[in-house]
Amino acid sequence: MQSFPFIPMLLSALFITAENTNPPNTPTAPTEYHTAPFIPATTSNGVCLCPDEWTGVTCSVANLCNEATVEGFEFPQTVIGWSAYSSQTCENTTNNADISKASTRCLYNNGRPEFDRIQKIECQITLENIQVNVTGSLDAVETEQLASSTQILTSRPEWLTASNITSAAQIVNTILSDSVNITEGTAVAAVTTISQLLTADPQQFPNESNAFGRLTQNLETFSANPNNNFSLVVQPRLVVLATQVPTAQTAGIQFSALSGTSNNFTTSRIQLKTNMSEISDTEIPSDVQIFIRLPDQIHKNSNISVGFVLYENDLLFESKAFKTSLNTRRMVISGTLGNVKAEHVTLRFIPMNVSNKSLHDFACVFWDYSLNDWSTVGCSKANLLTGSLQCTCNHTTNFAVLMSFREDHKYAESLTVFSIVGCTLSILGLILTVIFQIITRKSRKSAPTILLVNICVCMTMFYFLFLFGIEKPNKGNSTVSEKNVMLLSDRHQDSDKGACTALTALMQYFLLATFTWNTLYAVHIFILIRKTLSGPPSGVLLVSLVTGWGLPAVVVAISLGVAYRVDNPLGYRREEFCWLQALNQDGKFDFGKPIFWGFLLPVAVMLLLNTAVLIYFGFATCKKDPLLNSTKNTSMRKRFLSSFSLGVLLGLTWVLGYLVLSTEGTTNCIFSILFCVCNTTQGLQIFILFTVRTAYFRKTFFSAANSVSS
Repeated sequence: MQSFPFIPMLLSALFITAENTNPPNTPTAPTEYHTAPFIPATTSNGVCLCPDEWTGVTCSVANLCNEATVEGFEFPQTVIGWSAYSSQTCENTTNNADISKASTRCLYNNGRPEFDRIQKIECQITLENIQVNVTGSLDAVETEQLASSTQILTSRPEWLTASNITSAAQIVNTILSDSVNITEGTAVAAVTTISQLLTADPQQFPNESNAFGRLTQNLETFSANPNNNFSLVVQPRLVVLATQVPTAQTAGIQFSALSGTSNNFTTSRIQLKTNMSEISDTEIPSDVQIFIRLPDQIHKNSNISVGFVLYENDLLFESKAFKTSLNTRRMVISGTLGNVKAEHVTLRFIPMNVSNKSLHDFACVFWDYSLNDWSTVGCSKANLLTGSLQCTCNHTTNFAVLMSFREDHKYAESLTVFSIVGCTLSILGLILTVIFQIITRKSRKSAPTILLVNICVCMTMFYFLFLFGIEKPNKGNSTVSEKNVMLLSDRHQDSDKGACTALTALMQYFLLATFTWNTLYAVHIFILIRKTLSGPPSGVLLVSLVTGWGLPAVVVAISLGVAYRVDNPLGYRREEFCWLQALNQDGKFDFGKPIFWGFLLPVAVMLLLNTAVLIYFGFATCKKDPLLNSTKNTSMRKRFLSSFSLGVLLGLTWVLGYLVLSTEGTTNCIFSILFCVCNTTQGLQIFILFTVRTAYFRKTFFSAANSVSS
């Protein structure tokens, strides 16, 4: 039986919140500060992690260039390895208004961090102009100038349009494909441009763009080019490492990287080990590790070119097979040995931290350029280590792990026991009330007895379904599977086997039927008061039977027809329990979901009508009816009990549920407790007020008690 209170299940579970509220794809929030003066450092698994601008054991070593003026251009504080842009921008009358006029790079020069030489841009040049002018006939200096101009023009990623992104990708493609004219400055500009594209608005990335496929292929090939004029380029969203490894001195190479709390890469958080026999832990935590095992038959007296490319996200890898709805991103890493085939590749990824979600499963994949999508061929899951996801592949290319998440539901438990006890007692009380009403039906008018019996039957069925059926019967196992199967989405959804949807529909039906019969009872009371002597008109009983059982069925049928689909049952019901859907993908109440128009709205209308009848009944019982011959005055106590009993039977305590939805803080807590107490025991209250208080029941009870005593 599920451990949750009565309130959240019936009123759309708006009070269920997960403890983890970190934004998607971010590490755990800082928990303490290191001893370095005024320099905070987050702690992950007991290891001190420095901010981007600092490094060292105590995060006291500067990893930045301070603000400086170079050749008349002012540059801001910049992390070592990153590019900086001048505060001087192009005039508003130019094509590149508000774009920086110059760029430079923060590097270690003469043992200290300082800005390197600068690159300037013509304020009238555009990406379209550069795309036309970039050809294989340019010399190295001209190519570097155009590459630097492209970098500066993409330095404001938030401004980039789909056309800008495509043009920049095509320019970089042309530059990388001409390996002869690629200087270190050109390589840095090209890598920086790609890093900036990875920071652009995902909505602006064009679909079906071949430029991105060629871009990642060219970058992968370029990283393992033995003629490279650089060894390491680290930008916030992209790392490219190229090295030559003597095959006689190593059996394998391991590359590790950590993005830190800022999701940025820095030089100080990149590690390369060139003499490894298998993948191993690093000195600092890492978000991703890749180990490439060299083949045993390789010539032992030669150097091998090794290239690594690490993308902070997968914006350049647009998948059709894997859909994302949780705003998650995946790191993508490639390892290349040039023309040599690796014996195997081992990878480790740290799972993303997604708010209110827990990891359900993952798949080890590579980017298949023939499919232009992710594929699991040649990759398998390795040992499922605690805290990391490990993969093994028999080839080198661009790798990633696709992760699916499920809701990490946290239930309040303070009212759980009371809810279970109250519902159980209510079931017993309602059953006894039905039996009593049937046995004593000859001494009563038929209509009120039938109405009350139907109310009790509906409430009993609902309480029973709530206690034993609201927890999803086909609840899946959250253990990560050992099979490496391609995932369809980052949001896991159990296949609909029908049982949970059927239980949701039944609960909706019987709860709506309860309120419908409550309203019919209220209408009957109103007619009796208005026509005290003549009684209700003929045919009311038949109309009541059709309305009481038919109207809820119509509402449920409409709800299923509008919101339910076999391939998407969560449009109608919740995932974690069998009740109507109330929340959108962001976890917020949605007025378009069936909980509102299929339950809350019709119930609110019936509660308003019932409340009006109760008020009318109260006024009617407080004044003397001149048509009645009896002159006996009813005591105030009996009048109050009559009104109170009618209010309980009409379900007016459900008004507290709407107050729960519209309040916060302490007030919300108070109304929640009152709602739970009043509605879990409603059946017990009906038994006491409509059965125990009757003279016939008391007479029968005392007679039976005396017989037992004798």
